[in-house]
Order: sequence, then structure tokens, then C-alpha cells
Amino acid sequence: MLHRRFTTLALSLAALSLPTLCSPSFGEEYLNGITWQTPPIITPGATAADPPSDATVLFGGAEDVQNWKNIQGWTTDGDVLVTGKGTVTSKEEFGDCQLHVEWSAPVPAKGNGQGRGNSGIFLMGRYEIQVLDSYENQTYHDGQAGAIYKQTPPAANAMRPPGEWNTYDIFWTAPRFTESGELESPAYITAVHNGVLILNHFELKGDTPYNRPPAYSAHGPKGPISLQDHSNPVRFRNMWVREFQSASGEQTREPFLRDGKKETPLSEAE
Repeated sequence: MLHRRFTTLALSLAALSLPTLCSPSFGEEYLNGITWQTPPIITPGATAADPPSDATVLFGGAEDVQNWKNIQGWTTDGDVLVTGKGTVTSKEEFGDCQLHVEWSAPVPAKGNGQGRGNSGIFLMGRYEIQVLDSYENQTYHDGQAGAIYKQTPPAANAMRPPGEWNTYDIFWTAPRFTESGELESPAYITAVHNGVLILNHFELKGDTPYNRPPAYSAHGPKGPISLQDHSNPVRFRNMWVREFQSASGEQTREPFLRDGKKETPLSEAE
């Protein structure tokens, strides 16, 4: 019994010595002076793969082929879109966005290198993240699955075997141009492949051609999503995109400290 009392006392003293991380502070409070817009309320999907309430579904089944241009040469199989002749392009255009795409390499696996399960997803119709069967298939690193084509490899090869479904979750910041057509800020991309972070706020050097260095040329603030035909029957499903807008607010007063009812502008605080 005596041992238990000493143990209880020791625990109580230890608790008193810990910083009160969860206790409310009754001293000065810093306020930044920004009046924020109320963030919109969005209903998430039932799972991470399901589109949230503000998403545009690009393809969720055969009825969604109407969302694409040049779709006549491609085929559908239930809720799957199969690569056919020619690149397809979304009718709707997007700038900063979150894009979800699921894709599967052909079975049986045929060919090697760039000739095996090759396609591509183009942001704004010109910036490619590579789609390729990179499961036990060697090729140049900045051309494998998850690469920004000819600019950077992915940080990891997270491929599933041919026939299984891969997921790309892409977070895109569009480039900005001045009125005179000069680059004001480059494009950035973050991408997750099958739950693995493979690109972390990568700064693009320009577009992603095969036969010349990347370069920026002025274009509008929005552009289409394109899927490439590379003569391989890659399959796509459950594609959706949501436009992204950062939280917005207005600096309505100078940052200040509040202590009870007393407010002190930060510039006057000691």
C-alpha cells in the first residue's frame, strides 16, 4: 500500500512538471489581422478513390465518353476506357487542380522498354506524367511510370503487376504568364502513385516533348486533360478532377496581440 502511495505521488509530481501543451493559454494571443473567407463545405467520397461532391467526373462509365474529344477511336468495356487510335482530350479545361486517374497495363505483357503499356496523362494538354508498364521492365528513368517525361524520374517505382489497377493522385499548379507572354511562375506537380509519394512539388522546366528540350510558351490559365495513344491497349477508369482554389482572405488590420480586452498592434509591442 505504501509503495502504491509513493507511486501515485511521483506520477502527480511528474504531471505538474510537464508543459501544459493541451491547456488553454490565458496570456497574450497573436491575431494576424486577416479576415478569411469561409471555406466551402465539400462532401468527401465514400473512399479516397471516390469523387468528392465538387469534382468533375471525366470518366466513370460508358456514358462519360461524351466528355471527350476524338473518342471515336477508343472503346469502352463497362466502366473501363481502353486506349484506341489517337489522343483523346477532355472538353472541359482546368487550371490548378487535383486529378485522380486509375489505369492498368495490358495483359499479357508484351514488348519491353517504352513499347510496353505506354500511354500518358497530359495536364493542360502539354505537360506529361508518364503512363508505362514499369513492373520489372527497364527503360530510361525519366521515361518510366510516374516520370515527368524527359525531366525527372519518379522518386520510387510503385508499379503493380500488369492487369492490376494503378492509381495516380496528382496535384497540379498551373504556370502563370504575364500579359506580354513572359513566364511569371512555372508549373509545379505533386503526385502519389498507389499511395506512394513520387513527385513532391516538382518544378517543371516547360512542356514535355520527345525531340527537343522542354520550354514554356504562353497559354491560357486553363487547359484540357489529355490521354495519349501509344499503340498499347492501356485501360483507364474512375477519372475525376476538382479545381483548386487556395483559401482567400483580406488583410483588414495590422497583426496584433490581444490580452483580455487590451489589443496591441504588433508594431507597438515590445
